[in-house]
Amino acid sequence: MFIFLIPRQNLRHRICLSSVRRHLSTTSSKLLTKYSFTPPPSLPPQNQNQNPNPNPKPSSQNLQSPNKIRKKPLYRPPSTLETGEKPLRSNLPFDFRYSYTESNPSVRPIGLRGPKYSPFGPGRVKREWTGVCAPVKSPKVRSVDGEVEDDSELVEKRRLMRETLLGQPLTDAEKKILVDMCERSKVKKQVNLGRDGLTHNMLNDIHNHWKDAEAIRIKCMGVPTIDMENVLTQLEDKTFGKIIHRQSGLLVLYRGRNYKSKKRPVIPLMLWKPQEPVYPKLIKTTVEGLSIEETKVLRKRGLAVPALTKLGRNGYYGNLVTMIRDAFLVEELVRVDCTGLDKSDHKKIAVKLRDLVPCIPVTLMKEQIVVWRGPHHEPAGNGTFLSARDSVENSIDNLVWDS
Repeated sequence: MFIFLIPRQNLRHRICLSSVRRHLSTTSSKLLTKYSFTPPPSLPPQNQNQNPNPNPKPSSQNLQSPNKIRKKPLYRPPSTLETGEKPLRSNLPFDFRYSYTESNPSVRPIGLRGPKYSPFGPGRVKREWTGVCAPVKSPKVRSVDGEVEDDSELVEKRRLMRETLLGQPLTDAEKKILVDMCERSKVKKQVNLGRDGLTHNMLNDIHNHWKDAEAIRIKCMGVPTIDMENVLTQLEDKTFGKIIHRQSGLLVLYRGRNYKSKKRPVIPLMLWKPQEPVYPKLIKTTVEGLSIEETKVLRKRGLAVPALTKLGRNGYYGNLVTMIRDAFLVEELVRVDCTGLDKSDHKKIAVKLRDLVPCIPVTLMKEQIVVWRGPHHEPAGNGTFLSARDSVENSIDNLVWDS
C-alpha cells in the first residue's frame, strides 16, 4: 500500500480552485450578472444554456440618457502623416541646408546615397528638397538657355532685414555690459556648436534663447573651429544678429535693438538628419604629378615624420591652419595625430586643410592626417598674422572666461 503525501500549499490551491468552479456553475453567481466577469481559459466552459454575454450592448435610448457617462476615447499620439495642416511657408531669404558651415554650395555632389526625401517630413514645407538643400527658389530651369537666376534680390533683402533688426550700433559700454551678463558665473545657458557646425535646428535654438536675453553665449568645438571666419560669417548671415565678442571658441551673439520675439521668422524644424551626398574621392590612388611608386614612398615618409600636433576630441582647432603653414616653411610633409576622433571628422579636417592652407592630402591611415605642400609651394602672405576680424572682435580683453 502506497501513501502519497500532498503538500499543504498544493492542497489549499486545489480546494480554492474547486470552490471557484462550483461558484461559477451556480446560477446565483453575481460575477457574471453584475460584474461581467469573463472566466479565464483555465476554468471549464459554462453551461450551453447560460448566456455567455449576460450584459448586451446598451440601446441608443440608454446612450442618450443623461445619467449615462460616455467613455473617454483613448489617447492617440499625433502623426505627421495625418495632421491635415497646411505646409509651412518660411520667408527666410536663404536655402535650407542641414549644416550651413560644413556644406559648401559651390561644390556639387556627384550622386545621392538614396532617394530624395525631405527631412522636414512629408508635406510640412513648401520648398522642394533636392537631396542637398531646400532652395528658396524653384530649382527647375525656367528659361530655354538654362540661365541661372540672379540672387541679387535675395542678397539685398537679407541685408535690409539685418540692418532693420540691428538698429544703431552698440557703444563700447553697452558691449561690455552685455558681455559681462553672458559670463559663465552669471548665466549657465549657452548654445553648443559641435562637429556638425551651424545646423538648421540650431537657428531655432538661438531664437528661443533670445526670448529671455539680448545676447547668447555660443561655444564652438570640434571641426568647425578650423575655419572660424566661416562660422562667424554664417552665424551673422543666418540669424541676422551681430557677434560682439570673441575669445577663442567662445562667442557672444547679439540679437539687435529692434528684435521682437513675437515677430521672429518661421523656421521649420528638421525631423531627422538627411543622408550625406556622394562627393568626389578625397584620397586618390596617385598624388598629383607623381607615379604610383612615388606616392607609396611619400605615404610611408609621411607616417614616419614626427606629429606636428595631436587634436583632442571636441577641442579648439583655430590655430591648426597657421601651424601647418609655418611648418611648410621648413618641412615638405606634415602629420597631424587624430587618435580618438571619429572617422568622418578625419575627412572633414582634411578637406578644410586642403582648401585653407592650401595643401594636398596624402593619406588618412592609422588615424593620422598626412598633408603634402606640393611641388609648387608658395608661402601664404598672412600665415602668421591675425585677420582683421580677430583684432576687431577681440577688443574687450579684460574679461576672462573659463573654456
